[in-house]
Amino acid sequence: LSVCSKLCYAIGGAPNQMAGSAAAFFLQIYLLDIAHITPFHASLVLFIGKASGAVTDLVAGFFISKSRWTKIGRLMPWMLACTPFTVASYFFLWYLPPFVAGRVAWYLTFYCLFQALTTLFQVLYSALTMFLSTDQKERDSATAYRMTMEVLGTLFGAALQGQIMASAHVFHHCTTNVSANTTSHGISLHEPSFPEPLDPLSHPVYMIAAGVIGGVYLLGIVIVFLGVKEKDDPYALTSDRAIPFWKGLRLTMKHGPYVKLTASFLFFSTAVQLEQSNFVLFCTHATDLRNHCQYLVFTILASAAVSIPFWQKILQRFGKKCAACGISWMIPFAVMLVTIPNLILAYFVAFVSGLSIAASLLSSWSMLPDVVDHFRLQNPHGKGHETIFYSSYVFFTKMSTGIGLGISAAGLEFTGYKPGICKQSDDVVLTLKILIGAVPAVLIIVGLFILLFYPITEESRKETKLALEVLR
Repeated sequence: LSVCSKLCYAIGGAPNQMAGSAAAFFLQIYLLDIAHITPFHASLVLFIGKASGAVTDLVAGFFISKSRWTKIGRLMPWMLACTPFTVASYFFLWYLPPFVAGRVAWYLTFYCLFQALTTLFQVLYSALTMFLSTDQKERDSATAYRMTMEVLGTLFGAALQGQIMASAHVFHHCTTNVSANTTSHGISLHEPSFPEPLDPLSHPVYMIAAGVIGGVYLLGIVIVFLGVKEKDDPYALTSDRAIPFWKGLRLTMKHGPYVKLTASFLFFSTAVQLEQSNFVLFCTHATDLRNHCQYLVFTILASAAVSIPFWQKILQRFGKKCAACGISWMIPFAVMLVTIPNLILAYFVAFVSGLSIAASLLSSWSMLPDVVDHFRLQNPHGKGHETIFYSSYVFFTKMSTGIGLGISAAGLEFTGYKPGICKQSDDVVLTLKILIGAVPAVLIIVGLFILLFYPITEESRKETKLALEVLR
């Protein structure tokens, strides 16, 4: 693969990550403090939205497996078709409707649409890795390019949305120098620090940011279309038949390496999603770091972006399982942030968290093609299984993160989270600390334990590569 092809492929994933990071870090606080949706309804929006995206994975995998090869490939037509609708759903997700009664239905509708469409795109885009090259090193290199650009896209999306959050959420009325019941301005701690935004244009910056990210979506898909050539299955004989989707799904569920890899990274992705969705709320309500939220988020993502080449070297020298264990770095520092919420420590924790997130992202998407190759060797006379693997992998990831987000938002509702007030109750603060520190730590430890039983080593991976070359 040429460097140009790798770059064009990598750029195509950046818009999806921009939109995803903006929603992951800031949608929950937007729903609570701008749209004034209760935490219970916010939990429903987040969980049902993620669940709709998860269901879309299997539906997408089914229809893609039935698709015929065209002049521009089998995956590319789907990517071109779904992008405009993804842009529209993302834009209306950040639009504040003038009515109050139907806001929950509004955000639920467009979040479900956005999750479904962005999931479809992600399945197609990630599965495209298998159709770029037959060489494992080339695919790993393309994945490293892709991860770098996706993290940079995540960084840009979160930075853009972070500046908006800082200007739109009027927390400057809240001061730390307060009396028992009121702030220094005489505002009750249990009253909203800003009025109900009934005017849909009261926060137009959100729509401006959504429009910018939508434009990047369109630019990205054009670059992928012009710069990437999708190749047909290089191992398939003309007599080979495509594996039926449901049969292929049953086979993947019985494939040991895939089950262990998926189970491990389900826990990792849920831990990362909990950190992302509750980090801004934690900094705003559980510490005195509300003025540093956007900069801490920027630090996390900048650290992740610059560390991708480092993890790629670790991956090549010590193996992919070793690189995946880098996510464990997050555990002690997240616990330290909860127990010692110091400003300097917070930035250090943000930096280390970025390293951990980069390790889990790069290793997971580098290990999945190895599992597909392993399956191919055991099922040499079938084809079309790549999208089944990728769609089911994203399905389980979305379902686990959706359940985690739903439980975390429901926990805030149960402990009495009040939108728009300067100081939350001690129960809410304790809940946020648990969601940031204890829960992700337990999830990561469980995921690492499962990863110990992942059977594909560097030696077996090389043996599979040689066997596939002989088969080819």
